[in-house]
Amino acid sequence: MSLCVLTGTKVTTFAISFFTLVWTHSVEKVEWQEDWKIINSKLKIVEARVKGSGAGMEPPADSKLIKGWWVYKPKVSAKDELILATSETNIKNWNICFNGKCEELPKNENKPLKLYVCDSK
Repeated sequence: MSLCVLTGTKVTTFAISFFTLVWTHSVEKVEWQEDWKIINSKLKIVEARVKGSGAGMEPPADSKLIKGWWVYKPKVSAKDELILATSETNIKNWNICFNGKCEELPKNENKPLKLYVCDSK
């Protein structure tokens, strides 16, 4: 299995089963990170981290402060796909990290990005 990212009509494929999504909140300018895993052809979030709080982005009550990050395990079921909003106004766009490297995902002209599990064949 691989991760596919749909940007308009272009599909980019990553041969990975674990990745981290990173972005900066557009108002508070606080970084967020989410660790995702491909399990049984679905996307499952396994951990999330946020550097601060404010403007409707408070970490859950069961979060733990670890090395400056509020760390928690979201209680969300596995997903068939993730839809990521994009905006030209964000200071930083979505980044995907795996195997020790990160790369910025396309801004997609203010249209959402779609992430889903795809065959690696």
